[in-house]
Amino acid sequence: MSGHSKWHNIQQRKGKQDAKRSSMFAKYSKAITLAAQRGGADVDTNFSLRMAIEKAKSVAMPKDNIDRAIKKGTGDVGEGALIEEAVYEAYGPGGVAIIIKCLTDNKNRTSADMRHMLSKHGGTFGSSGSVMWMFDLMGLIQLETSKLPADRDTFEMDLIEAGAEDISIEGDQVEIKTKVENYSKVINKLKELGIEPDDSGLRYIAKDEVEISDEVREQLSVLFELLEENDDVEDYFTNAG
Repeated sequence: MSGHSKWHNIQQRKGKQDAKRSSMFAKYSKAITLAAQRGGADVDTNFSLRMAIEKAKSVAMPKDNIDRAIKKGTGDVGEGALIEEAVYEAYGPGGVAIIIKCLTDNKNRTSADMRHMLSKHGGTFGSSGSVMWMFDLMGLIQLETSKLPADRDTFEMDLIEAGAEDISIEGDQVEIKTKVENYSKVINKLKELGIEPDDSGLRYIAKDEVEISDEVREQLSVLFELLEENDDVEDYFTNAG
């Protein structure tokens, strides 16, 4: 399992979604708006929009909210500021590498917020490229083993033919990694097999994990909790083991 998955496992995410639904709605609204801005409102041709809507539905986001976010992205309602993606490279407590991916309508505000949050909790911004080289951008798909078909060998061969790079099982969780260009092909193959992922997306996966002390782990947990609570933060990634 990747370092990212250790900090973001399916059970933790579901619990946080239930407890902080309004924050999740805000995050998914931005993701839907950005996808609609970039590729239009047709989910048949806009894969990113389809995935964003499916994630929003997974946390019971109301259809009205979804429709409003799409219309905001296509310019059919309101004149709100455009949603932009911002990716920040940082070092956290203990010098661990962190990539913070944000969706924002005000990059200056978000940058200031991230810088303040990091400095307050033992971290700092890194220069461009200082952290990114430690990660590979890959498609990451997660689902429970209960969703696997009886013939696992055929299942794995089907996914490998579709472009899966690695399929691993740990406990009751299955993790599938793909190259970016094969991500949608593997998702579509799962759909053909009648399998709905529990979580999926493009993720920065650490090439090598670093061991950390219990003290640093505690500090990181506090920082990551704050990142998850911030409406502008879509996701974050670390090389902490």
